[in-house]
Amino acid sequence: RCYRRSKMAAPTERLNDFVLKLEWYATNLKQSGEPDLELLQTIQGITSLFREQLYREMAEENIFQSLLKVLSKAIHEIELASKGACRLLDAWLQLSAECFRCQRNACANCSKNQCIMMNLGLIDVSVCLIWRLNGMNDDQQFSLAAFRCGLQYLGNMAVGNRDSQNSIWKCTFPELFMACLNHLDEKVVTYGAMVFFTCFDTEKVIELQDVKNLPVVHSVIRAYRKLPESEWLFLTITSHFLKCPELVENIYAKLSNQERITLLEVILAKISVTDSVTSKETIPLKLVEFLASCFQETCKDVLKLASGTSTDDEESLIVIRLLDVLCEMTCNTKHLECLQNYPELLETAINILRLTHFSGKQSKNVFTVSHSMSQIEVSHPAVGFKAHLIRLIANLCYKHKDNQEKVYRLDGIPLILDNCSIDDNNPFLNQWAIYAIRNLTEQNEKNQEVIAKMERQGLADYSVLKSMGLQVEEHDGKLLLKSLKKESAQ
Repeated sequence: RCYRRSKMAAPTERLNDFVLKLEWYATNLKQSGEPDLELLQTIQGITSLFREQLYREMAEENIFQSLLKVLSKAIHEIELASKGACRLLDAWLQLSAECFRCQRNACANCSKNQCIMMNLGLIDVSVCLIWRLNGMNDDQQFSLAAFRCGLQYLGNMAVGNRDSQNSIWKCTFPELFMACLNHLDEKVVTYGAMVFFTCFDTEKVIELQDVKNLPVVHSVIRAYRKLPESEWLFLTITSHFLKCPELVENIYAKLSNQERITLLEVILAKISVTDSVTSKETIPLKLVEFLASCFQETCKDVLKLASGTSTDDEESLIVIRLLDVLCEMTCNTKHLECLQNYPELLETAINILRLTHFSGKQSKNVFTVSHSMSQIEVSHPAVGFKAHLIRLIANLCYKHKDNQEKVYRLDGIPLILDNCSIDDNNPFLNQWAIYAIRNLTEQNEKNQEVIAKMERQGLADYSVLKSMGLQVEEHDGKLLLKSLKKESAQ
């Protein structure tokens, strides 16, 4: 027992030695404007100890009271420096950074220390200092280091503590978040995004919808466009923004074309990973409808690519990304049902398929059927566009009688059959066309008869029908489309 007590006493004494030194230096700061080197070393020692949970749990309020005194003095001295009255700026910046590191380590996975620091007002003082640091030159090495550490501290303070999150949000939203998201330093952007995401909740989404706060949303998307590897920015958009269709609709109107493409690519990445048939986490149906309406309004912009003068027309790229998103959404049962019943979406898809198909026949361009990849680069954004259109049409007609009839009335069946060919500009075009015919003819004798008559008149290629597993038969004076009978093995 005595041995165990002595083992526990050693860590306590080690921490207490540092704490006594810290208290003395913090108390005597007012007597001199110059920070003592031993004060910096003392805080560094405590920072090192706080890497271990044992020492974090042993920490008492007096440690954080001393750090509060140091930070308050640092704010004063840095303010003097901005007026040219302090010649010890670097020393105070280094001390500030170390205080933030110490606080950051202290509250990691330790709600006790989070609560102590919040009750002492350390969040307010820390944010005040961070603001001072933000106003300094970006090329100031020590101020940038302190700025980064301050944001890391706020991030750790917010984790798992709703009171801390609300306190940080109150001190930082929206100005500090805007400053971080638009900062030139990538780490500042990343750490700022971490704090923003960690403090975020459903109630704050409502606050973001206020017109005066939309620039924050805009800054998140703009920052993600510059830093597409940032997980915090991606999660902010996918876990919070996309759950509020009204917010997305409001910000979409304010985005540049490049930013719209970025947002659509985020949505595509989100639904490609999570929105399967069985996934519980889906994009709201109102957002699905909004994206469908955007496609309807702008789909003809893709025809600009037929001129061949540009392969990166931004308005055309938006249409291509919208189609990619809609196609991927049809993989989700709820989204598919929503899109199948969305007014005139099917009509729009057939119309733009007809226009691109006609454009490809009028002149040699990106929409022309090709049997050689030399005609168009694989990386061209329009590669696969017609195939995706037919994929969308096929899925919209899946087990949907009304949509089968719409395609019939719009004379879409001959158009789809005309696309049942190998096209290197549209990988899997033939397969999607076959799938579309299958969905159009399933339990639909009228559509079957249309195809059968086309084959009899030579308007439909028998080999194409055969590749679909279909054949035309005449029964009681009527032409019927039937499944090919399996030939017996020879």
